[in-house]
Amino acid sequence: MTREGFQALVKQGTVLLDGATGSNLMKAGMPRGVCSEIWILEHPEVLLELQKGYREAGSRILLAPTFTANRINLTDRGLGGQVREINERLLAITKEAAGGEAYVAGDMTTTGQADADYAMLLDLYREQAGYLAAGGADLIIVETMLGLSETLAALEGCREACALPVICSLTIESDGSLFFGGNIFEAAETLAQMGADAVGINCSVGPDKLEAVIRSLRKMVDVPVLAKPNAGMPSITDTGEAVYSMGPDEFAEHMKVLAEAGADLIGGCCGTTPDHIRKVAQVCGLRN
Repeated sequence: MTREGFQALVKQGTVLLDGATGSNLMKAGMPRGVCSEIWILEHPEVLLELQKGYREAGSRILLAPTFTANRINLTDRGLGGQVREINERLLAITKEAAGGEAYVAGDMTTTGQADADYAMLLDLYREQAGYLAAGGADLIIVETMLGLSETLAALEGCREACALPVICSLTIESDGSLFFGGNIFEAAETLAQMGADAVGINCSVGPDKLEAVIRSLRKMVDVPVLAKPNAGMPSITDTGEAVYSMGPDEFAEHMKVLAEAGADLIGGCCGTTPDHIRKVAQVCGLRN
């Protein structure tokens, strides 16, 4: 997909993305603490079933499970020599699930290091973006980012590695503040000015907390706005499991509000399932 093609897609109307990956894989048997990339490669049928469910529910864009498949994370797992192979194999599974009926986004995320060197981050993201582009990703989403500097490094790395559209999404507190300092409003303006094809928020909070944030972002930037929140706030069980509060019906009603507030791309993060996405599609009149 070209950057112009991405903008043309958004102009056709609200674009529905997929929902959660990790929380659903754990429900399907993925143990806590394992390398999710390797677990998926050993159990590809689980991801295929999940992502086919999202596609059938109406998702126009599926996120490949390359979320933490960067050199730092994989080196920590003893897999530093397999970065390219792992990214390309994971991307191939999602392309199979998409079946030519949905776009596939290569997915990259934070290192979690607040004081990481910019040059190191640039190298890290450039490398992964290059592998995702070579593997056939239609676009790249840089998501669940914690601060502006690392997101700028990811955006610059993507631009140096390929010509694909890049969505930049940060995770926030309910007041819009970022975990590494600053706020989503200043960050979104800067990222849009630096060439992000879309900006927005994902994870951390439920859609019921985001209407004012989305309305403000829509007024501040000229690029498309993304909203991909959790299914409400989680409660933690005695076994350490996160249980999310919103079922498909409630989640979908709140997502309709966010779409009306100016979100051009919508989807779900932690705790959402194909049923959540199907209901969003129905309530927002997107499909099904």
